Amino acid sequence: MNPSETPQKPMISIVAPVYNEGEGIHKFYERVRDTMDRIGEPWELVMVNDGSRDNSLEQMRLIHERDPRVRLLDFARNFGHQIAVTAGMDYASGDAVVIIDSDLQDPPETIADLVQKWREGYEVVYAVRRKRPGETWFKLMTAKLFYRTIYRITEIDIPLDTGDFRLMDRRVVNAINNMREHNRFIRGMTSWVGFRQAGVLYDRHAREWGKTNYPLRKMIKLAWDAVTGFSFFPLRIAMYASFWLFILSVLGIPIVSLLRLATGIQFFEGQATSIVVILLLSSFQFFFFFVMGQYLGRIYDEVRGRPLYIVADTFGIQRQNGERHRAPQPPPVDMQGEDGSKG
Repeated sequence: MNPSETPQKPMISIVAPVYNEGEGIHKFYERVRDTMDRIGEPWELVMVNDGSRDNSLEQMRLIHERDPRVRLLDFARNFGHQIAVTAGMDYASGDAVVIIDSDLQDPPETIADLVQKWREGYEVVYAVRRKRPGETWFKLMTAKLFYRTIYRITEIDIPLDTGDFRLMDRRVVNAINNMREHNRFIRGMTSWVGFRQAGVLYDRHAREWGKTNYPLRKMIKLAWDAVTGFSFFPLRIAMYASFWLFILSVLGIPIVSLLRLATGIQFFEGQATSIVVILLLSSFQFFFFFVMGQYLGRIYDEVRGRPLYIVADTFGIQRQNGERHRAPQPPPVDMQGEDGSKG
């Protein structure tokens, strides 16, 4: 495409968070470009530089200068993967939005399958991982445990073995953009809003360069955001544990008393036994304090009212109302039914 040409309004927006991917960002762009040109609809690629410490931004700017369909957001610092995805969705203008990582583990060629399903009438099309080569047994095991645990304890049906790689219709994107919670779990939010959803199988690729940007620490945080954002199960554990400890004590007191009267043996005597029981109960208490603290921390994040992210600069994207550091205001949710009455 000639850089002097003005790109058409995109039908499909591809949102790609970028963190230290300078080594392979050109290859990522080329594969996205080739795929989208074969699809034949107007498109844009919104890349969000999430505080990269390598030359990712410089490489992305070179791509933008050659192809104005590539548009860039540059964060003031690293805000995290889920926030970078959110920013891309805020600024994407297509009728459909595809979320894909820029490390090429999720092949851009699969976008054609997602678009085909969208054309069939589905409003959310998520990519289901069939194979995951190049990952350690520990990563595969913990990922499998993560997806199945989240599926069982959350109050929504999150499809198994799916990441953030998916296509969403504009109506879905608008609904999610109105959800401004700070501790975000995009795939859970996508399931929560509903609409017609379908999956597409694909084979995930091994990483060709660099190292993963999702180490165990970040995976644990993401899992905890998923649990606390969509389930009260940890709080229910505290309730169930309290109930069963109460039952145990109600049954244990008369049983110990009767055994002592009948046999003369003092059960659970001695300082060591008392210390063990106290430490056991204290560990339960501190764990439940931790769980409650996590929920309180989420509330604290929300009431402070801070923006989800701060944009340092944009390239090829119109600033919202000419303001440099404010995220765009999401469109209002239509609360009226087809007959004009309140829904």
